[in-house]
Amino acid sequence: MRIISKRRLREFWEVYPESKKPLLDWYDVARKAVWQNLAHVRESFRHADPVGDCTVFNIKGNDFRLIVTIRYRTRRIYVLYVLTHKEYDKEKWKDDCYC
Repeated sequence: MRIISKRRLREFWEVYPESKKPLLDWYDVARKAVWQNLAHVRESFRHADPVGDCTVFNIKGNDFRLIVTIRYRTRRIYVLYVLTHKEYDKEKWKDDCYC
């Protein structure tokens, strides 16, 4: 899968260094994956959840949330947000997922 963009992940881990390894682990798995649907995603990340047009991943044991849009046909993942649990709970991100 092609991930657009790693920069958002990097910007987040620069503020929250404890997220760096889990985000890089997610990135490495996702980059090598050939996901065709949510079931395939869940083979790699069992706690991936669909929310509207987005997929939400728990990062670092639910400390952080990674919100992406996956376009299976074109094999692209668009990183929309990386959030702390507190930011995630505000639900401002849901507008971009058409919830």
